[in-house]
Amino acid sequence: MMTHNDIEKLTVIEKLQAMEALWDALQHDGVEAESPGWHSEVLAARQQKIAEQQASFLDLDELKTKTK
Repeated sequence: MMTHNDIEKLTVIEKLQAMEALWDALQHDGVEAESPGWHSEVLAARQQKIAEQQASFLDLDELKTKTK
């Protein structure tokens, strides 16, 4: 098993490759993780805002500018 120290020693590329391997393994395990209850609440609130035309959206360029 890898420890936090082991992970810290990896390069960025190695960390990304490890993440890809983990996601691939999870995808093929056939076990689905349950989403926490609050996910449903957040999605429902967002859907309601959209239905009430109170939602606002950003395109990718706007998001990049806003997060700088």
